[in-house]
Amino acid sequence: MGEIFDINAVFSAIPRLLEVLPVSLQITAISMVVGLVFALLFAVIRMKKVPVLSQLVTLFISFIRGTPIIVQLYLTYNGIPLLLKFINQQYGTDYNINAVPAMLFVLVTFAFNEAAYNSETIRAALQSVNKGQIEAAESLGMTYLQVLKRVIVPQALVVAIPPLGNALIGLLKGTSLAFVAGVIEMTAQGKIISGSNFRFFEVYLALALIYWVLTIIIEQILRFLEKRFSIPDPVQQTMNRGWFSWGRRGI
Repeated sequence: MGEIFDINAVFSAIPRLLEVLPVSLQITAISMVVGLVFALLFAVIRMKKVPVLSQLVTLFISFIRGTPIIVQLYLTYNGIPLLLKFINQQYGTDYNINAVPAMLFVLVTFAFNEAAYNSETIRAALQSVNKGQIEAAESLGMTYLQVLKRVIVPQALVVAIPPLGNALIGLLKGTSLAFVAGVIEMTAQGKIISGSNFRFFEVYLALALIYWVLTIIIEQILRFLEKRFSIPDPVQQTMNRGWFSWGRRGI
């Protein structure tokens, strides 16, 4: 009878899983960056209440937040080929539907999913900025884009970092669904390895450990960023300066 648990299988699986780690990181990074760009755009559209666009964005966000991401992945995986087929029929083009890379389906799905969720976070962060500062900047002749860049975004960033960090961690773990579209990332690699050696528990334990370590690394980076971009409390600064001055006089 073989061993019930083989610790060597755990350590032997880790290098093979790490071979496809760049794929998981690529999905995470690209989806997050693209998602944040669209999230900021959606947040501004809703804040400015742009006619038609505001209603469409609200409907889109409601749909994304109200459906599972795996369903969205299936819709993208089957919807993009249908869209290309429709374009070919209507405009006489010759797009090769079979040539569409599987990674595209994954990136589109995750990017727009992040955009929908993070737009609410960014909108709340933007609205947390003191309106008096915005009015003061506008009174100096700044355009809205200048106010957004120089006044609103820097302050909103401090508020948005923690929830956006949680979203990033969730996105990293969510990349495990990419195998649905045929992308071989770490979870798909784990299925392949465990299917060959039948050490399912050991392989998935190795996979869990890798995700755990990656999450810890991201958490440490986020803590650094929070400290880096945090706005000092002026009252505390005044008290500290007063205490320092008093201490020097007492020496």
